[in-house]
Amino acid sequence: MSTLTYTAIIEPTGTGFSAYVPDVPGCIATGSSYEETVQQMQEALACHLEWMREDGDDIPEPTSTAAAVDVPTDATGSPCWNHGDS
Repeated sequence: MSTLTYTAIIEPTGTGFSAYVPDVPGCIATGSSYEETVQQMQEALACHLEWMREDGDDIPEPTSTAAAVDVPTDATGSPCWNHGDS
């Protein structure tokens, strides 16, 4: 069996975590822990794609990625040094 690997965005909430897959609009999951949310997302995505197949919909290719981006915590080295200047 082949697999597709989708990027899931997982965000903390006031009660746990929520997740969505940018390449599959409408596919979301929640959980009380990060691990539970990942598991719920796997199940939700598998069901969502199965229902899309049953409905004759095209399965979207996984194209989204995520990156951790470092930014300075003070103005030193900021690329926005002249923001707002006229």
